[in-house]
Amino acid sequence: MTARIIDGEAIAAQLREQVARDAAALTEAGNTPRLVAVQVGENSASKVYTNMQAKQCKSVGIEYTLKNLPDDITQDQLLAEIEALNNDSSASGIILQMPLPDQIDPRAVQVAIAPGKDVEGMGTVNLGRLFYGGEGCAPCTAVAAVELLKAACNDLAGKEVVIVGHSEIVGKPIAMLLLQSLRESPTVTVCHIATRDLAFHTQRADVLFVAAGVSQAKWRSARAKAKAAGEDVIVPDLSPLISGDMVKEGAIVIDVAINRIPKGADENGHPLKKENGKMAIKTVGDVDFEGAKEKASAITPVPGGVGPMTITMLLFNTVESAKRHAAAR
Repeated sequence: MTARIIDGEAIAAQLREQVARDAAALTEAGNTPRLVAVQVGENSASKVYTNMQAKQCKSVGIEYTLKNLPDDITQDQLLAEIEALNNDSSASGIILQMPLPDQIDPRAVQVAIAPGKDVEGMGTVNLGRLFYGGEGCAPCTAVAAVELLKAACNDLAGKEVVIVGHSEIVGKPIAMLLLQSLRESPTVTVCHIATRDLAFHTQRADVLFVAAGVSQAKWRSARAKAKAAGEDVIVPDLSPLISGDMVKEGAIVIDVAINRIPKGADENGHPLKKENGKMAIKTVGDVDFEGAKEKASAITPVPGGVGPMTITMLLFNTVESAKRHAAAR
């Protein structure tokens, strides 16, 4: 068996068409959707995301504003900025860019975003609504992963679903999303990197979500230790968390992780470099794609799977928020 590839790019493109139509209708009625990204200080990785957000928003007719704040801002000052955006009727959604400086408590700021403008779905009110099955935004990556599953399987009743990873923004909300129906929900098991005999659980999964980011964590740890010791970094074992033999025959595999790790190591164990001297990097998930696709019935690639859907869900949530604000006026 060779798995069908779940094309996140194509599925996201279809949803963006609907988002663009809705955004155009709102703009014509004088209610242009507007997403405000709040960034504290300068961060190269964050800049990549904000540039992508701006481009994607423009493509569907959402106004995008990047609010840059100094890296020495106090938490009280940042909370005041968030409150001002909460009260800004032109802002449909607010997104908080990570990371934040050490003097800022990310959770305190995240929960300060008005629930109606929390388009990332990461505030306590929206997470609570998700738990109780109420209306509201759920974390974008979790929703993206579940939407890709629905594209491959529309009957989940009674199926065995295993989620590897229990973060607040992916693993836990995926479980809650899958358990919304009283009669048509699957049976959900949540595992993590401390789970004993992980393969026992994954090998019985009709549907397998993997969102642990293990290779990325190992690589970051190796770099940090080498830097602290003043030594050259040695590439550790960065094998995928989920090997092909850990996947059940015919399973659907949704690989949520995005690991940016070295392409390999030279004879001394140092990361391979490109001709320009920079480290050669590859993007992989938590699943051995080549091995798993020979066992699975359907699988998401990395990149090109959950990633494109995640940004599209952010756009979708922003337009939905704009609709609610327009209806309340």
